[in-house]
Amino acid sequence: MPLNPLTQALFELKDDNYREFHAKLIPNVPAEKIIGVRTPALRDFAKKAAKMPEARAFLEELPHFYYEENNLHGALLSLIFPNDIGQFLSELERFLPYVDNWATCDMLSPKIFKKNLPLVYEKVNGWLKSGKTYTVRFGIVTLLGFFLDDAFKPEMLQLVADVKSDEFYVKMAAAWYFSVALVKQYDAALPYIQNKQLDPWTHNKAIQKALESRRISPETKEYLKSLKVKGRN
Repeated sequence: MPLNPLTQALFELKDDNYREFHAKLIPNVPAEKIIGVRTPALRDFAKKAAKMPEARAFLEELPHFYYEENNLHGALLSLIFPNDIGQFLSELERFLPYVDNWATCDMLSPKIFKKNLPLVYEKVNGWLKSGKTYTVRFGIVTLLGFFLDDAFKPEMLQLVADVKSDEFYVKMAAAWYFSVALVKQYDAALPYIQNKQLDPWTHNKAIQKALESRRISPETKEYLKSLKVKGRN
């Protein structure tokens, strides 16, 4: 079966050395599904592809086979629906079940969210309860990216703390979220660490990542170190 024009164009951008390197970063994606397109090249192509007549048809072709097709799909959503939050969310909801790795998930950081935070927050609650690994991760990463500054509410910390999952990429997202919360919303986030409200692995990983921040004082870092759960990685 011939490739559609957008996928064919992705193959023209492939870099075999990069493919080999990047495949190691997303081990749950079979190597035969990775073309090997660097992210800047893919983003540049997405801007051109959004203007092509085949773009809308490409969005209808779910599921995609190649990893880069999914990345392109995510990029096209923001480019084709830059101002219509209703249409954007509808298309996003259709796409999320097919996201199958952390990299594709984390590339989804739609600028349109910034102008529609109340509606997006309503959606976050559903994503966190979806039970689907990368939909849950997307919900956590959305809270991290859009709701830890002026739009922050203390209740959001509890939403992430309430996520129960054995999935590595969900737990890592939760740890990442709390590490950034310790930087940006320290007084609200600290009790979750003091009271050990996260599972031991996520708890320690959150502290570890917070210690990497230059925005946390040496004295605070020493205190956070003292809150680690001993005997756990």
